[in-house]
Amino acid sequence: MAQRLDVSNKMGEMPVKTLLLDMGIPIMISMLVQALYNVVDGVFVAQLSENALTAVSMAFPMQNLIIAFAVGNGVGINANLSKALGCGDRKRANSVAKNGLLLQGLSYLIFLIAGIFAVEPYMRAQTDNQEILNYGVTYLRIVLCLSIGVFVQISFERFLQSTGRAKYSMYTQLSGAVFNIVFDPILIFGLLGFPKMGVAGAAVATVGGQFFAAAMGFFLNLKKNPEVSLSYKDFKPDGIMLADMCRVSVPSIAMSSIISLTMFLMDLILKNFSSTAVAVFGVYGKLQSFVFMPVFGLNNAIVPIIAYNYGANKPERIHQTIKYGILYATGILVVGLIIMQTMPNILLRMYDASDYMMSIGVPAFRIISTSFVFVGVNIVCSSGCQAFGKGVYSLIISVIRQIAALLPIAWLFSLTGKLDLVWLCFPISEAIATCVSVPLLRRVIKKAGMDSQK
Repeated sequence: MAQRLDVSNKMGEMPVKTLLLDMGIPIMISMLVQALYNVVDGVFVAQLSENALTAVSMAFPMQNLIIAFAVGNGVGINANLSKALGCGDRKRANSVAKNGLLLQGLSYLIFLIAGIFAVEPYMRAQTDNQEILNYGVTYLRIVLCLSIGVFVQISFERFLQSTGRAKYSMYTQLSGAVFNIVFDPILIFGLLGFPKMGVAGAAVATVGGQFFAAAMGFFLNLKKNPEVSLSYKDFKPDGIMLADMCRVSVPSIAMSSIISLTMFLMDLILKNFSSTAVAVFGVYGKLQSFVFMPVFGLNNAIVPIIAYNYGANKPERIHQTIKYGILYATGILVVGLIIMQTMPNILLRMYDASDYMMSIGVPAFRIISTSFVFVGVNIVCSSGCQAFGKGVYSLIISVIRQIAALLPIAWLFSLTGKLDLVWLCFPISEAIATCVSVPLLRRVIKKAGMDSQK
């Protein structure tokens, strides 16, 4: 029998509402900084031209796909590692960590190949403007071919989060984000003796930050995380363990990939109105991430807490985690809703918006942001399903939010020729998803035998 961990793990003992903040706030802060450099990246690129901003907006779905794979694999690592620690099985926890890194490396190869062969066809599907095409191909090829840094970075962050060391995970993300923010203007505009690289400079700053964060993550795990060994001595790939991680990670990857697919298809719908409409949607996506990233950071704390207490057979802590998770997430989103409703003009001016862009963007921001009322419940329910290893249910929730409801509604409303109606697809689809996500999570909890609180 596996020997119980000698060190008491706070995920099984600290009061849940305090634990969520203790683990979640460091991740939320670091992800806020990450969202900030997405915003800043767009601000600097917009100073080159609206076409440059449009190109980066069109590239974003493919760029987001990298994050989908890296984070999705991280969810599989996180859930399996936390469960092993909850059961006190240190040997299995170490094996999960090593096999998780292997899984991330294999995923990177997909994007290396895509960066070489798929970038130009992807951009041509969205635009016939040669300048936008050139900007997009340049930016995206760099981001894809050098994406190994983000896969390694996220793996090391998940090792720290799964063992309750979220503050060190925060240091990792902060280091990469600060690197990106500092070097963005330097490389884009050629400051401090560096060459002026334009859009390519934004891409180089992005991957540079990822490599820097990966190095920081390796160091912190080596020095501050004794519960996870990074030694590969006598390591052999474990097919069964990889399959266990994939059962959780593949649905998570699919969910996040759906987001990329949705953004791509939305761009195709919006380009029928104008390229400026595409740019507005891209700007909104960057600014929305500033609201959503803290919620995702909170959920990065929710998954290991639920998984740990599932392994430790503590249902009352699971129920409390879901309850306070929804309350905290909704609180964050209400703040975001207020900002989007009252300050859309100010937000758009940061991107040197033209009068036409303002006329499209202001109503877009106000209409889309009403969906925030439902988003918190949907995201927490989805994460709860993942933590129990029921990634397929999380996938169902995302399919409803991003494809089954959202895209058909957007397409039908686009036939009216009224752009403002297209934006309504977001709050309508989130409301429909809420009616499905809550019953699904209840079913998962009941099947896991965690429905009765002790």
